[in-house]
Amino acid sequence: MSSTVLEVTRAAHEEVERLERLIVKELQNEPGTNKERLYQSHRVRNMIDTITSTTEKLTGIYEDNDNARKDEIAALGGQTASGINVFSAFYDRLKEIREYHRKHPVARVVDANDDYETVLKEEPQIEFSGEEALGRYLDLHELYYQYVNSKFGEPLEYSAYVDVFSDTNKIPRKMKMTRQYREYMVNLLEYLIYFFQRTEPLQDLDRIFSKVTTEFEENWAAGKVRGWENDNQENGHVPAEHSTIDLDYYSTVEELMEVGPERLKEALAALGLKTGGTIQQRAERLFLTKHTPLEKLERKHFAKGTRGVEKNRVAAVPQEDGNSKEIALMEAKMEKLCDLLEETIARTKDNVVKKQALTYEEMEAEREEEETQEDTESEDDEQQIYNPLKLPMGWDGKPIPYWLYKLHGLGQEFKCEICGNYSYWGRRAFERHFKEWRHQHGMRCLGIPNTKNFNEITSIEEAKDLWKKIQQRQGVNKWRPDLEEEYEDKEGNIYNKKTYTDLQRQGLI
Repeated sequence: MSSTVLEVTRAAHEEVERLERLIVKELQNEPGTNKERLYQSHRVRNMIDTITSTTEKLTGIYEDNDNARKDEIAALGGQTASGINVFSAFYDRLKEIREYHRKHPVARVVDANDDYETVLKEEPQIEFSGEEALGRYLDLHELYYQYVNSKFGEPLEYSAYVDVFSDTNKIPRKMKMTRQYREYMVNLLEYLIYFFQRTEPLQDLDRIFSKVTTEFEENWAAGKVRGWENDNQENGHVPAEHSTIDLDYYSTVEELMEVGPERLKEALAALGLKTGGTIQQRAERLFLTKHTPLEKLERKHFAKGTRGVEKNRVAAVPQEDGNSKEIALMEAKMEKLCDLLEETIARTKDNVVKKQALTYEEMEAEREEEETQEDTESEDDEQQIYNPLKLPMGWDGKPIPYWLYKLHGLGQEFKCEICGNYSYWGRRAFERHFKEWRHQHGMRCLGIPNTKNFNEITSIEEAKDLWKKIQQRQGVNKWRPDLEEEYEDKEGNIYNKKTYTDLQRQGLI
């Protein structure tokens, strides 16, 4: 290594400059699709990571802890202890450099223009699940099942969970102190970080979290963290009741040991019990109080002079764990990530609602259509399309003629209140939307069947009024056998059921 330190340094500097030029050329290209934008971001991210690692390597060389660089520079000038000739040292170095390049052909000079085409065509390997659709949607199913099967969760549908998972304020403080909630928050935060790193690789997440942490520390010190206003412990005075541990959330001694020796010691001291011994002994001693009242515990478990203290102690109530600040910080980071992924969360909810109104065949057909559309856009992204009037695109990927635009009335806007005030452009799109998933979902939410009777109706009030009239009409036209069922006597006279039974009862027929 010492004989090629300067050559390694030169090659590292060349690599850094080459990658910088490649990044500039890469960012000069405007991606045509979301898929291409994602690939471009990851290519740039990989080059930045390579520059970072190479720079760290250069820093180690310039620090020269083993004096290898210093000795090689001295050898270049012929300043050696053996007094070697300058020319002899030069040719020895030339021979060593040639040998180095023979063994390491990748260290040769590479033209950035030639290498750029290879880098541009590279498709980075990015792991996305089928539900995530290359980063368009979130896949929260595992977290959803963890939420609904927990003590702090509630039974709800997946679409409703996507709406409320970022709002942790309605979860009681008592439940937030459980180990189950802590594990859930850790898993949720890990997934959101992993998803954000895959979809936004050029964002500096460490800097974002550093700012969040700074703001959180200030608000925590002032007691202004939303949902944790009464948890300010920055002054160093921990309330006595905060020393207690709620044993209802621990079923074994091993689980109780996870809170740590200091928390166990505080809880034992708060109850007047001995605080010495190993962490297991402390946990076993504290675990005794879960099923045995303090009055019935043996005297050997109490510290000296504290036997009568238990009379003045109140019953243990669920209290905040010492990790409340850490949990609150995780919630703050999660809320920040949800703000950054706001559009993705909205798309995810729309996609879930849309799936509920489609069959499997319709979903597959739509997925194939989206893939075909993305491929078409990626093939034609180099062509500059002149479209000053912003006309809709035709089947050939070009703007449709203006006369056709006027003929179909595509400049006319139709709004549907049942679809959430969604706009439809053109009469054809408006008429077709009554059979589409968005309108079907809106009618289902109103509890009204989406039949032909409700075509052309876009107002919620009008739809409700018509549904009431239809129900009333169905009640008037209901089959009434007493009045409408017909009977015939021996003489051929026709009576309804009520008249016939009355006459028969009187013996007249």
